[in-house]
Amino acid sequence: MARLADYFVLVGYDHDKRGSGDGQGRIIQRFPEKEWEDNPFPEGIQLFCQPGGWQLVLERKSPNFFVAVLTKINSERHYCACFTFWEAVESSQQNHADVTDEDSKFIQTPQLFAPKSLVLVSQLDHTEVFRNCLGLIYTIYIDCLDFPLEKVIGNLLTCIVPITGGSQMDDENEEALRTISLGAGDRQVIQIPISDALPVTGCSVALLLKQLGINNVLDLFCAALTEHKILFLSSSYQRLTEACRALLALMFPLKYSFTYIPILPAQLIEVLSSPTPFIIGIHSSFRADMQDLLDVIVADLDGSTVVIPECIHISVLPEPYLAQTQTALSMVLDPELEYADYAFPPSSMSVSSMKFQDKEIRAVFLRLFAQLFQGYRWSLQIIRIHPEPVIRFHKVAFLAQRVLLDDDFLTKVLDGMAFAGFVSERGSPYRVCDLFDELVANEIERIRSEEGNPQKVLKHVKEISEMLHRNENPYPAVAMHKIQKPTEGSYLRMQRKTFPQLDEGMVQWIIDQATAKLKNAPPAVKAEMKCMVPMGPPTAAVIDRNGIILANSARRLEVVRNCITYIFENKMLEAKKMLPAMLRALKGRAARQCLTEELNLHVMQNRAVLDHQQFDYVVRMMNCALQDCTPLDEHVVAAAFLPLVTAFCRKLGSGVTQFAYSCVQEHLVWTNLQFWEAMFYSDVQNHIRALYLEMDSEQLLETGPVNGEREERSALEVGAEQLCMWPTYSKEKQQELIDKEESTVYSQAIHYGNRLTYLLLPLDTSKNRLLRSTAIGDMESVSNSFVTNSIAGSMAESYDTESGFEDAETSDVANSVVRFINRFVDKVCTESGVSSDHLKALHANLPDIVQMHIETLDAVHRESKRLPPIQKPKLLRPSLLIGEELVMEGLRVFLEPDGREESMGGSVGGPRILPAEGAIFLTSYRIIFKGVPIETLVGEQTVIRSFPVASFTKDKKISQHSRTEQDIQDRIQLRSSTFQLMKIAFDEEVGSEMVELFRKHIHKLRYPQYVHSSFAFTVGQAAKQVIEPKQKEKNPSLRTMSKNIMKNAKKTIGRQHITRKKFTPPTLDQRGIPAHGDNPDQISVSEEMEQSALTLSSTIRSTDKSTMSHVVERACCRDYQRLGLGTLSNSLTRSKNEPFRITTVNRMYGVCRSYPSLLIIPQTIQDNTMHRISRCYRQNRFPVVCWRNSRTKAVLLRSAGLHGKSVVGFFKSQNAPTAGPSPADSTSIEQEKYLQAVINSMPHYADTGGRNTLSSFTSTHMNSSDSSDKQRQPKIGVLMKQVMSGKEDVPSSFSRGVLGNRARLITLANQRATMKGRESPQGKWGSIRGSGRLNAYSLNSDVGVRLAGRETLSSQANGGPSDSHYFRQQRAGLYIIGEKSQLKGAKQDPLQQWEVVPIEIFDVRHVKNSFKKLMKACVPSSASSDPNLSYYRSLEESDWLSQLHKLLQVSVLVVELLDNGSSVLISLEDGWDVTTQVVSLVQLLSDQHYRTLEGFRLLVEKEWLSFGHRFSHRGAQTMASQSSGFTPVFLQFLDCVHQIHLQFPMEFEFSLYYLKFLAYHYVSNRFRTFLLDSDHERIELGLMYEEKGEKKPQHVYKSVWDYIDRLSKKTPIFFNYLYAPEDGEVLRPYGNISNLKVWDYYTHETLSEGPPYDWELVYGRREQMDDGERTDTMAPQTQRKIVWPCYDNQNKTEPDAISKLLEELQMLECELGQVPDKWKETWDKIKTTQRTESKQEGKHLSSSSLLMSSSLSHHRRSQCVYLHEAAVGSTLNLSLDTDSSTTSTPSSGVLGRKSTSTLYSQFQTSESEHRSYEGVLYKRGALLKAWKSRWFVLDKTKHQLRYYDSKSDTDVKGIVDLAEVESVTLGTAAMGAPKNIEEKAFFDLKTTKRVYNFCAQDCQSAQQWIDKIQSCLSDA
Repeated sequence: MARLADYFVLVGYDHDKRGSGDGQGRIIQRFPEKEWEDNPFPEGIQLFCQPGGWQLVLERKSPNFFVAVLTKINSERHYCACFTFWEAVESSQQNHADVTDEDSKFIQTPQLFAPKSLVLVSQLDHTEVFRNCLGLIYTIYIDCLDFPLEKVIGNLLTCIVPITGGSQMDDENEEALRTISLGAGDRQVIQIPISDALPVTGCSVALLLKQLGINNVLDLFCAALTEHKILFLSSSYQRLTEACRALLALMFPLKYSFTYIPILPAQLIEVLSSPTPFIIGIHSSFRADMQDLLDVIVADLDGSTVVIPECIHISVLPEPYLAQTQTALSMVLDPELEYADYAFPPSSMSVSSMKFQDKEIRAVFLRLFAQLFQGYRWSLQIIRIHPEPVIRFHKVAFLAQRVLLDDDFLTKVLDGMAFAGFVSERGSPYRVCDLFDELVANEIERIRSEEGNPQKVLKHVKEISEMLHRNENPYPAVAMHKIQKPTEGSYLRMQRKTFPQLDEGMVQWIIDQATAKLKNAPPAVKAEMKCMVPMGPPTAAVIDRNGIILANSARRLEVVRNCITYIFENKMLEAKKMLPAMLRALKGRAARQCLTEELNLHVMQNRAVLDHQQFDYVVRMMNCALQDCTPLDEHVVAAAFLPLVTAFCRKLGSGVTQFAYSCVQEHLVWTNLQFWEAMFYSDVQNHIRALYLEMDSEQLLETGPVNGEREERSALEVGAEQLCMWPTYSKEKQQELIDKEESTVYSQAIHYGNRLTYLLLPLDTSKNRLLRSTAIGDMESVSNSFVTNSIAGSMAESYDTESGFEDAETSDVANSVVRFINRFVDKVCTESGVSSDHLKALHANLPDIVQMHIETLDAVHRESKRLPPIQKPKLLRPSLLIGEELVMEGLRVFLEPDGREESMGGSVGGPRILPAEGAIFLTSYRIIFKGVPIETLVGEQTVIRSFPVASFTKDKKISQHSRTEQDIQDRIQLRSSTFQLMKIAFDEEVGSEMVELFRKHIHKLRYPQYVHSSFAFTVGQAAKQVIEPKQKEKNPSLRTMSKNIMKNAKKTIGRQHITRKKFTPPTLDQRGIPAHGDNPDQISVSEEMEQSALTLSSTIRSTDKSTMSHVVERACCRDYQRLGLGTLSNSLTRSKNEPFRITTVNRMYGVCRSYPSLLIIPQTIQDNTMHRISRCYRQNRFPVVCWRNSRTKAVLLRSAGLHGKSVVGFFKSQNAPTAGPSPADSTSIEQEKYLQAVINSMPHYADTGGRNTLSSFTSTHMNSSDSSDKQRQPKIGVLMKQVMSGKEDVPSSFSRGVLGNRARLITLANQRATMKGRESPQGKWGSIRGSGRLNAYSLNSDVGVRLAGRETLSSQANGGPSDSHYFRQQRAGLYIIGEKSQLKGAKQDPLQQWEVVPIEIFDVRHVKNSFKKLMKACVPSSASSDPNLSYYRSLEESDWLSQLHKLLQVSVLVVELLDNGSSVLISLEDGWDVTTQVVSLVQLLSDQHYRTLEGFRLLVEKEWLSFGHRFSHRGAQTMASQSSGFTPVFLQFLDCVHQIHLQFPMEFEFSLYYLKFLAYHYVSNRFRTFLLDSDHERIELGLMYEEKGEKKPQHVYKSVWDYIDRLSKKTPIFFNYLYAPEDGEVLRPYGNISNLKVWDYYTHETLSEGPPYDWELVYGRREQMDDGERTDTMAPQTQRKIVWPCYDNQNKTEPDAISKLLEELQMLECELGQVPDKWKETWDKIKTTQRTESKQEGKHLSSSSLLMSSSLSHHRRSQCVYLHEAAVGSTLNLSLDTDSSTTSTPSSGVLGRKSTSTLYSQFQTSESEHRSYEGVLYKRGALLKAWKSRWFVLDKTKHQLRYYDSKSDTDVKGIVDLAEVESVTLGTAAMGAPKNIEEKAFFDLKTTKRVYNFCAQDCQSAQQWIDKIQSCLSDA
């Protein structure tokens, strides 16, 4: 029984506190004034009466009503029913604060109305009863009824109603209690719910679904269960209350335990910033205040929307429950939906009312919870039964049974506060049951069976809804309500007086009377309907229903079972074979479960004592199973292993046994407190159950036989029986049961103290690595912090100290373990109700237990050391180069797999080569790993991964733990710029100090202090102290040079002005090169000195002349002479007809230290002007000629970019009036003269007819080319537009391209870019000489319009003019390609003949960043499933291909300009990075000489080495340049060459391997070629020219070119057999990204032998191995081999046909005793012979000569290679990876070319091609068959031995597959053999299937057959 209402309160507007702010309310009267003892009066009730604030209004409002909810600190709720009406404010109150009395006479103030609230406070939620009662009070007041309000209120406060129905009274008394009257002629019947556990909702749930919809409500439902913040908005307060009530009702049987405020007052709005979850309702007028709430889900009830912030992820219901719930709700809310498409819908469809719909919706959610929590009672653990039940829920076991371990939603629900309350409330096995209990216990099977049948589901829903409705409305036949209501519109009447002041004494007297009467009445006792809570279907049924994924893994389970059987049957060889497959299978959950079951089975069979091999295998399987688990799944597996690890053991000696727990300690699960708690409680429950079952069996033995069903009772059922019988026991019996239970828990606590000791104490307590204190500390944050951080820290310190006091260290370990166990025991024993005495005894015993175990472990550890060590693979020593020395001996490591999947098998195929076990070696040249795979089936293979130390870029420690057989200490990752990655895990035998030493040595070798300390200098030398560079002056000419420089510098001081350079960067001394006296580069040498230095003899003495003679002899000078760019004789005589000359102005590197000593400048330019010109350019790198087109005589120049001030002087100040001459003017004039001299050096092609206009700017030399190729040449205007478009126009797609004029051209200047170009006229080109009328326009026209013209004369799409004269301007004599940022604002003089092409180009920072991303894309450190981190996405984001595209684009443009007669000056950045790339590519494309081996070497020496590319700085070769990082500019150039090589494979003499070789060794520091930054630095170190007579160690090469030359004589590895150039061929590669390929140098590796670029290590070792193998010729040999991806060197195992033939030829010559010819001579002879044959035979050309022919057509690229016959010109079309745009055969382009079909008809298809040897043999038939003569054919190609009836027969009678042949031996004569045949003429061929008997004509013929067959077998 309970009071209907506890308090009645009258709250009104507080006129006294009215001020500038919002008004306030005050309590006018409260009844009763004295608080109830059981229910104190809630404070702050006036805030909730007016949630929006107390305000006066101008017009009277209609009364309103709502119920607010106040929650007490103990989670009890007060329901505050507020009835508010408005009263007129009296004039005295109205004028009190606004105006004075004087003013009131003249001012008519408006009538104001103040709110007043009647409030009922109750612990019961009867909304309608409260509405009626307060409405009745208001009616009495407003209609002035003749009923005293005091009596009505007194009656209301004394109403006593039952809490639930079914009280122990007769019907009359019950009906009297249900019916209430307030004494005003009213009558109400209160519907008392039958069960108070079920929420009462009325229509609120149906209303919520109607307002928000199904999906929104489901979102809110999931959000509330997963503890998110939810905020309701509405303009109705009552709707807010109803919505909040509905959401809580949907959560039943869970109860919401967080903040719950259905109506939040405005004054408390800061509550919304609370960090805890809540469900709050607020008026929609405060919507603006919600903007800052980033973690709150807002549901707008009026707008039917739910807004979920982006930062919030709501876990949704798992399938199929989500779909089933949505379908069921849809059927309930819209029953007509099912029949909407029917042609004849049912005539009568029953639509439920809102009240019934409400219950049906709740029924759907009840069914949902029954499905989610099905079987939950089987996961409850009852720890204590007496005196009070203690229940725990085993979450992991429940999720495992449901196969929902990975479900996010259910996991969060089970972790929530609501579910914790659910367990504590419903966990007891003996209590009152309700509807939910019945559903979970009895209806689960029905719910399962009805899945998928909507009608049955709906029927079940309606049944449940009827029970819910009956619970809320238990008395359907009730008397009519009788409640008086006010007359309509009565609130608008003028009231003479306000709500009256009530007589407090009268009300109190009525209350006191009723209280006294109630005390005398007998108490109404509600019958407790407690019963045993049904368990529901067992968990096995749940598991079977979900089908625990065993069906799809039957094969894996079979592997697990077979392997375990082999282990325990001691069939170790079989077990070893199957172990890798089993370890892979253990990644599946079903296989792990199977493993635990099988091992448990063997323990039960007393097979727990194992031998050493069995023990190792079992431990390995356990570790693997625990390693691959998810955190929750790990609990299940570890729980199954816990009894096993203390059972499996092995004998180490007399009385010493090692258990498995000492080998599985490293897993984090053993330090997880939640795991230990769950295990402890599970065992305690089992023992408590056994305790009571044993007591029952003793009692039953006295009375009769034991009932089997009673033995199968669960622990909860046993507990329910005991709770039921508890009141019947005597106190002595009760105390006995309590003591027995406590002793059971106590004994289990001791047992678990031992278990924890076993798994936390390491085997070697002196090393104590396995007790990871950090892990223990981490896990304790989850479980009440058992070990504090300070303890963890002290443990960590004790681990790493080497104090030598073992006892102290051991005690540290013991103390930490004791603390951990003590706190675990404290927690579980406190929860289990263990007495304090027992707890103290436990704490006292634990240190002794730990100490005893430590002593036991010492013995085990000591004996385990005496065991024969585990057979670790023998460390394989790597092969070293001559001169390469070991810096550190091998450290045993594991090479782990990285993100490349090739070595892991999987989708790529092949075996699991990685992980591998071996050692890592550090030499003076390389970092080398050599070992064998861990995978048993590939253990015979050797794994080698290495890279040069000089290419090392980054190392880092890897934190995540990867477990193998041994304990891993440290793991590091090493990355190399040669696209190699090593992830290595050091073995336990390698100490941390050795790992650190290894890393320090790497960094020391990688970044030496001076460059001459690198491997290229130290190789072949004895170890000696590093000498400072100042003391190292080997070359006598260097001293002479430095003295001469100083002497000349001193002469000029005081005679001429000495100009300090303003624009030079920091000197190069910081890179370790010392200065010789004063730095000559800081002084601009005077003109007088230069006048005296014009001749060689006037300045250079004899020693210097020898140096200059070296300079003259250099290859680049010979190249200048080849190009006709001048000569240099001793007398320096010049031919005036030559436009260019070689100058020695930089012979002492005084003008530019980074330039070579000899330079090409125009003939007319004097040396003394070069100093002034050089000042305008960065690094003094002034324009010099580096190449000349032999046909058009156009020249290619290179320089650095101009200084900022020089740009202005060069382009702006030429024609500006000045007061007098200045240095800037003279410099500009000198520059102009210089450029004009370059232009004047070329023949002029100006044509007044306009044929050479930009619109027809095509190649003039195309007349001799293929006509179809002419059409494919890109227009130079299009190229200009592409090159000059900005960075933002670079295509982001890998396949974007535009086909224009039958050529693939990428169009970058799209319309958007063109518009942008017009808006910013910064990148203008200067005018080309032409008519003055057009010049003004040209200066301001858009660049894209200016030169990207078309051949048509129509108006341009990008806004250019249509005037034909505009496109007929003459082209410039010189184009200067510069950076757009440097040429910003520059203007062109109309009278000049040069023109500026401003382009946007990437700088070295972009190259560096791009390279880093490229390395991570091609060699990822770990595999990623994220689609944003896929290979192609990462490759695209690196922008590497975009940079290649830009380089090729600019290069093709320059090639076009040069080919059309215009010279080009490349003037970009500092002139040593992008400039070098572009200049080199242009020469390579334009001049076929540079596409030879000798020419490419010359190109690199001239443009990269002599012109000062900063190899040391960009490669970070020394400590000084370490901070700058690695920037692979040269690699980018080689990649561009690789792209061109792919498109024109017949134009290059060198192979792609040659490019890879250079790419590898330019960073390897094996050679000195690519060291230092300029010729000046190389001369200073004496590297430029070797002294005569200097002895070079054998096999030690200082120059990579010498090495390549020597190697090229041995092997054709650098030669391209397809090389067949056309004279004068200019290459124009496609540059769009879709045409570019990722270089396989970045992605391919060879794990069998390491990088294939140190030839002696790879191919030399192979020759030795081959020699060793050839010595043993007795056994049958085979050369057949399986090629594995990423393991084998494919070029070596599968060489091309020509290399194979050349190799065989050399072998045959060696066998014949001849000196083998060099391969090049042989190749040249064959080519000459083939040319001769082709001329003689004419049309009848053999197929082999097609390949040798040198006149090959290259009009199609690598996708379609044409092999052109010399005499006729027929074409063989080899289509490779072609598409429609590149494979169309230009049939009309070449006269006399045969069609492809005609060509193929020349080839014979007879078997003669496949007849290696043939002849007549007698063959003996099968059993009892005679000998017959057959014609036998030995076919090496098909690897067959075929036989026919006769030579002319074409039908094969039989085939012997040589792959099946085991041996060929001499035989003996058999019965029925041909007569008169020698005995040695018989031989036998043994195959895997049978033995063939053969007979030849004589013994010589038989021997020939044997030799041929054996040769064929060995070649295989």
